[in-house]
Amino acid sequence: MGVNGASVGQAIGIVLGVPLGLYILFLILGAIPFFQRHFVYAHIFNTLLWDNVDKPEKWGFARNQATPFYLKTPDGQKIYAWHVLPLPLYAKHEEKIATSRKPGVCEDVTKTESFRLLKDDPNAKVIIYFHGNAGHVANGWRTDTYHSLTDTTSYHVLAIDYRGFGRSSGTPTEQGLILDALTAVEWVMKTAQVPSNKIVLFGQSLGTAVASGVAELCADDGHELAGIVLVAGFSTLPTMLTGYRISGYVPVFGPFQWVPLTSRGLQALIYEKWPSGDRLSRVVKQTKSRLRLTLVHAKNDKDIPCHESDKLFKASVSASVPGGLDAAEFEALQKKATRTWEKGVFQRVWRAEPNIVIRQEQFSHGGFLGVVHSHSRTGHNRIMKFAPALLAIMRSFEED
Repeated sequence: MGVNGASVGQAIGIVLGVPLGLYILFLILGAIPFFQRHFVYAHIFNTLLWDNVDKPEKWGFARNQATPFYLKTPDGQKIYAWHVLPLPLYAKHEEKIATSRKPGVCEDVTKTESFRLLKDDPNAKVIIYFHGNAGHVANGWRTDTYHSLTDTTSYHVLAIDYRGFGRSSGTPTEQGLILDALTAVEWVMKTAQVPSNKIVLFGQSLGTAVASGVAELCADDGHELAGIVLVAGFSTLPTMLTGYRISGYVPVFGPFQWVPLTSRGLQALIYEKWPSGDRLSRVVKQTKSRLRLTLVHAKNDKDIPCHESDKLFKASVSASVPGGLDAAEFEALQKKATRTWEKGVFQRVWRAEPNIVIRQEQFSHGGFLGVVHSHSRTGHNRIMKFAPALLAIMRSFEED
């Protein structure tokens, strides 16, 4: 019995010790900038070995409806991008677009029929899409999102892979990704000559931080956008990681969240902060004429907790009130602005001068129950192709 008891004890020790050891190793490696960058951005995980992103038709787009091309950043990086035409516009010019060039990467996108249709249309509206971490421009649910944005609308979509992602060159950093986003915005405004008030920044997960960062730069330069739509956003990277679960299940700092000093110590080791709350506050304060900011989150998002969007709403709304708001004032304002549909499902709308509308919508589900892909069940990704996301973009483009 003693021997058997010792064996059982050893087995239990191994079962418990191996995961604990791996978790401790993960924390140690995560404190090193090189590994931390790979953990945060997960940019090396993609399907390029078997997915040819140069052929968008594989994902259901019409011949030459989506044009792959490269953007050049000011610091010399090559950023891979897709320009996706709205399908109704494509249908009107199908013959010319389909026969104008051979599908694949376009060396000079400005010579394509698709680009001409964008640049020559004074009413053209563009959605610049910023995806989350890992993968590439065509991974998983992302192409479904492009379809939902372009199949029945008049909107063009520009989607990019940040540096280090997919076919793009370089290594991801906070400032680098924001520079990539700025390159995309400037391409739309300067090369395609679409004014900023015809552009919506549309980000998901990590992409919400990228969108917030480039929105701040646009505001600093006096460019007011048609809208900013953030799906599954977060206030700062260190605080978000406290509640973040890898694939919706494995907590990053979860075991330490009940020990404040330890949790804060771990947060201090996060080198890139991505302070979206502060950046959105600055955008609100810089607004001179018009702002449409929408925060969308799924109630069942197990990757990034939905209360992170609460923080973004609070930061943005407080910035719209001269002198800010104390806790009691904000609580009263939030209650007045909220329409609750059911428990945990609501819509908040706050209007401020000069013409600012800040909207937060918490949707009941962001994924399909029973889908094999675990990420789909967490409510974190599939919500991008659900009605609240497209409605937010439509409201952004609405005339006042």
